[in-house]
Formats: sequence, structure tokens, C-alpha cells
Amino acid sequence: MASRAGGDGKEPINEQVVANTYANMRTEMNQLYTKITELEMEVSEHSLVVGAIEPLDPTRRCYRMIGGVLVERTIKEVLPAVHRNKEGLEEVVSRMKEALEKKKKEITEFELKYKIRIRKGDGNAEEDVTMKEASAQGVLVGPAGGQ
Repeated sequence: MASRAGGDGKEPINEQVVANTYANMRTEMNQLYTKITELEMEVSEHSLVVGAIEPLDPTRRCYRMIGGVLVERTIKEVLPAVHRNKEGLEEVVSRMKEALEKKKKEITEFELKYKIRIRKGDGNAEEDVTMKEASAQGVLVGPAGGQ
């Protein structure tokens, strides 16, 4: 088996290198998920700000944090900047989602190439399905007083 790993001359990779590479790929994917979630929260906060200040008088004073400094402006001046920032964040989120899809595809190809299978405990697929159904049932909440 050791001679097979380096015998073809293309990729002299042992199991440990494959496992480390796979773990790094998974870590990168999880980091992308985390960053996307963080940026989506930022977009949501920008939407809340826009919703809160749009109906107000455009000459009204408001305060905006710019580079750690609180600056006094009018709503008329701040609203376009908040819109631009929100659009920019949405664009970054869409690019990151594309990068995430590429990373998922890359991981899937890597799994197929090296025949990687993820072990989920010592149960089989049927038990996993019933566990998912059981956990999904736990999400449903009935009325407070009636049984």
C-alpha cells in the first residue's frame, strides 16, 4: 500500500496529508459560512436603520459613526451613504456565496477523488433519519394552555 501511494508519480500523498488538506478545506468553508452570516446581519442592521430614518424629516439631525468617530449630519446626508453601504454589503455577500459554492464543489470533488466518507457516530443512515425527524418534531410548539 505504501508503494501505491507514491508509485504513480502524480501525487505522492499519504492519508495524513489528505486528512489535513480535507480538514483545512472544511475549515475554510466554515469560515465562509461565518463571514456570510456576519455580513447578512450587517445588511439586516442597515435595513433597520433605513426603515427607521426614511420616514423622518430629511433636515432632522442624526449621528453616524465614521471610523470610530461620532459625526453629526442630517438624514438627507446620511441616508444615501447607508443605502450605498447596504448595497455594497449585499454585493460582497453574493460574491462570498459564490465562493462558498465553489468551495463546496471543490470539497465534494476532493471527497470523491479520495473516497472520503464522514462517519457520524456508530449509527447507520436509518438512525440518522429518525434522529433528524425527532429533532424536527421538537421544534413544533403547541398552545400554552391546551393539551
